Formats: sequence, structure tokens, C-alpha cells
Amino acid sequence: MNATIVVLPGDGIGPEVTRAAVRVLEHVGSQRGHTFASTTHLIGGASIDRTGTALADETLSACKASDAVLLGAVGGPKWENPGAAVRPEQGLLALRKGLGLYANLRPVKPYTALIGASPLKPELLRDVDFVVVRELTGGLYFGQPKGRDVVEGRVRAVDTMEYYDYEIERIIKLAFTLARTRRKKVTSVDKANVLETSRLWRQIATQLGEQERGITLEHMLVDTASMRLVTAPHTFDILVTENTFGDILTDEASVLTGSMGMLPSASLGDGGPGLYEPIHGSAPDIAGKGIANPVGTILSSALLLRYSLRLDPEATAIEAAVEQAVNDGCRTVDLGGNLGTEEMTNEIIHRLLL
Repeated sequence: MNATIVVLPGDGIGPEVTRAAVRVLEHVGSQRGHTFASTTHLIGGASIDRTGTALADETLSACKASDAVLLGAVGGPKWENPGAAVRPEQGLLALRKGLGLYANLRPVKPYTALIGASPLKPELLRDVDFVVVRELTGGLYFGQPKGRDVVEGRVRAVDTMEYYDYEIERIIKLAFTLARTRRKKVTSVDKANVLETSRLWRQIATQLGEQERGITLEHMLVDTASMRLVTAPHTFDILVTENTFGDILTDEASVLTGSMGMLPSASLGDGGPGLYEPIHGSAPDIAGKGIANPVGTILSSALLLRYSLRLDPEATAIEAAVEQAVNDGCRTVDLGGNLGTEEMTNEIIHRLLL
């Protein structure tokens, strides 16, 4: 396998955790005879400082020409002025749109050895293993019109939530496809009692569900889903929802694993390069200290191997190495341990059996 991977370190701890994931990928390549040629480009705040834009055209072009993209994180206090014309997050949104990445997959499966790190009671975490499928290029983040104006002397801000039927259809179909390989249950999350977009979402999900055989479809309001995540998370298998709801619910789900630093994600489209990133932010308060948890990014690299490069055995080996390291007591600071980013990465590589 010869593959080109674009690395977008981004801001804050992004460079530290992507460096860890690249080390793991290089180890996999050397052991299995693969060549993963990586090139590094700017995104987010780092790109604003250098180019004046959160995502330069040449960066997007490089991503489109690659086999996969590995991202760290974007943002930080330096660029948080709400009145700024250019913000780091715009680079991430433009990247998703530019690559046609309409589906974000976020697997949630707590490690038995880390159950004590979660604020939830241990019995609530038993048998928890689900995937959140988040629609990624529609909804409030992309709807138009968007902006501010003055109406009768008052400043008004407008964001538009909009969805086309085809956007809903493709994400629901993906959820059913994933459910066929798992426990055959799909929970579609919406706010159909209030929002017209959610009523269309529920209508299409129901129509597609009627065509499925052997898969259970349930509808759930987002407020109920947020409660169910912390009261009965084991009842979920595939949870599919729109952009904003998915953004919020997956951050909530991170408490099940004990730390936001543990969760990976994969953003996929139709045939182009996928985007792989941890769900955590740039954590500027610990940037440069060498203590960031690299696990979420390393597990994202495993998803990169599985979904973009079709190297499932290598992906499984990385996931097994992470689990073994955790079971052996390896912990970064966020999990109550004393290992730094590099040390935790070394422990995972040491257990990587290929």
C-alpha cells in the first residue's frame, strides 16, 4: 500500500497529538510494508496567522489530492473575537464542505479498565457500545441566510436551519448500512415536536425504515436522547442525527469514556478522501506541555486505515494496542495518570502487534 496522507496539525495541542498518530502510522507502515507519505499543511488559527484565511486554497487542493486527511484541532483564545471576520472554525467547516464530507462517525465504547474515570455509575456503563452518525454539511452551520442586521434600531442575528431531502436520505441510509453490521438498531434523533426540518427528517427516516428488514428504527427527541445518554447509554446501537444535535450529543457522550481525549471520529463522503480527527478541541491551557492525551487521535488514525485505506487488520491492531495499554494501567494526566503524550504513544507502539 502506497498512500498520501495530508496532516493538518492545527492549533493548541493539535501538533502534539497528530505527531503521535503519525508515529503510530509510520510504525504500522514499516512493519507491514506500507508507505504512508505525509505532508503537513496549515488550518485554523495557524493558517489565519500565516495566510489571513482559515483554509488556504492550496491546502484544500492538497487534501482533495490525498488518500486521507488527519486533523488535530482548531481554535484558541487568540482567535476568539466574535466580531472577527475570519475565525479558525471556518477552516474546518470549509474543509468538510470542500471534501463533501457529509457523515461524521463517532464510536463510543468505554474501556472496562477506565470505567472508574467516568462520573457515571459503573453499572450504567456496562455493555455500552454505540456509534453516533452525525450529518455534517447541513443544518444551522451551513444554512442561509446567516448574519446580522439592524431592524427598527435593534441588532438582529440570524442563523438558518435547512435540510434538503437528499441530505437526510443519504445519512439515514448510511445509518442503516452500519446497523446491518452491528446490533441492527437505529435511533433517529430529532426535535419533530418543534422544528419543520425535524419533521421532514422523521418522515424520511420512517419511509426508509419501512424498507429495511430486520432492523429496528426508533425516533427520539433530542432532549430525551441527551438524558438517555447518561441514564441508559447501553440502549443505543446506531444513533443518527443532524449537525447541531450531533455536535452536542457526542461531546456529552465523551463522559462515558472518562475523557474527551479518548474519542476518535471519521468524516466521510462519497468516494473522496476521508477526514480523521479526535473529537476534543485545541485545549490551549495544556498546549506545549507534552501532557495531551493522544489516544483519540491515534484511534482516529485506525479509522483512517479502516475506512480510507481498507487496511482493517492494521486498524484492529492499533485499537487492540490502545486497549492493552489502558488495561495495563497506562494513563495520561486527564485520566489521573502521569504519562505524557510521547510516553503514552510509546506504550501503545510497544504493544502494537502486526
